[in-house]
Amino acid sequence: MTDFAAQRTKMIDSQVRTEDVTDREVIAAMGTVAREKFVPSEAAPVAYRDTPVPLGGGRALNLPIATGRLLTEARLQPTDRVLLIGAATGYAATVLAGLVAHVVAVESGADLAARARGALAGLANVELVEGPMEQGHAAGAPYDVLIVDGAVEELPDALVAQLRDGGRIATGLVDRGVTRLASGSRTGGGFGLVGFADIESVVLPGFARRRGFSF
Repeated sequence: MTDFAAQRTKMIDSQVRTEDVTDREVIAAMGTVAREKFVPSEAAPVAYRDTPVPLGGGRALNLPIATGRLLTEARLQPTDRVLLIGAATGYAATVLAGLVAHVVAVESGADLAARARGALAGLANVELVEGPMEQGHAAGAPYDVLIVDGAVEELPDALVAQLRDGGRIATGLVDRGVTRLASGSRTGGGFGLVGFADIESVVLPGFARRRGFSF
């Protein structure tokens, strides 16, 4: 029998605390949520490794350190309304549920959304939305925080527009084939992002950078 509790403790001690996840509430939440329940049964033994965990259909659960750093950089407050892009099977949304007032988690993959719906069923402050991740969920706007639990080539204006003025952003970015994490905020009609860590992050579908015309 796999001792998942021991693996979870090891993940916190060797991956999370050592990689600048400094928010004690985030650490506590990640130490409580059973990550193995959010992956296929055959992948459960590797649920706590510092690698992406395959979920099928070309998707994977983000690395623990990537999710932990994103949640830390988001500077979460108990009153926050969070728009989470890349719900996958519901792991990050479950962690967030214990940290903020309300979470809207968006997932485009039908199979992943079905798994997440079951995992999140008992959480009254989490709303799962199945649909294009790049469109977010404007009906629930404005949000205090936008978290993209994965890497994107381009952060669509449509997502940023769903933040309140001063709303915070934490996302993974793909830059010339390399992923890194970035954070920033929406101010007025625009937003800015600053990279804070070169960390592997799973790439989300639907966020390819718009290519210019060539002749």
